[in-house]
Amino acid sequence: MVTQYKLHRQTLVLLISLVHLCMPVCVDVQSDTEAIVGKAMKLTCISCLKREEVTVKTFVKWLYTPSPTKGKNISYLIYEYNTNNSNMDDNPFKDRLNWNGSKDLQEVSIEIRNVTHNDSGLYTCEIRRLFDFELYTPVFEVNKTINLTVKEKASDDTTAIYSEIMMYVLLVFLTFWLLVEMVYCYRKISKSDEQAQDTATNYLAIPSEQKDNPAAPVTE
Repeated sequence: MVTQYKLHRQTLVLLISLVHLCMPVCVDVQSDTEAIVGKAMKLTCISCLKREEVTVKTFVKWLYTPSPTKGKNISYLIYEYNTNNSNMDDNPFKDRLNWNGSKDLQEVSIEIRNVTHNDSGLYTCEIRRLFDFELYTPVFEVNKTINLTVKEKASDDTTAIYSEIMMYVLLVFLTFWLLVEMVYCYRKISKSDEQAQDTATNYLAIPSEQKDNPAAPVTE
């Protein structure tokens, strides 16, 4: 009974460990800064929580500042998460924004649909968190900016091109190495079979009398 209890306890510990290993991990990733006219563009904003077990209230605002070349230096509130306010009359992105954040609000990204040249400029992601501890309620604030450039077509990414070339080179090398290993193993097995066959042939060539009466050891 005690052994069965220990087995169940070890199984439970193993299952809990597997659950922890399968939990998603938050990684702070920088947003892309180039958008294509007519396409959708995701503005990535991630702020990882150090202690996910703490109760926290998160407030998110997205601000947009047009490029200085347009002669304007005014910031517009284009999205507010806690009120889902993205359709104000003076919002230049009215009916073109989608919430693209995570359920735990570690990622608070948004997506712009049907990008135009007028969408280039500076985007600011403002995150405000209220942590609920027993004795006090600390406030955490972070701002992240994205300088977006809108182009007619996507520019060539040299890093992606080099990575693709290296991937094909590595694939060819691994294929060649595998063929060499297969030939080597085949020749080694064939040689072993030949040796075994020669041994069997030599044994069959020995007269039956010598097999039944092996030569006695020579003694002085």
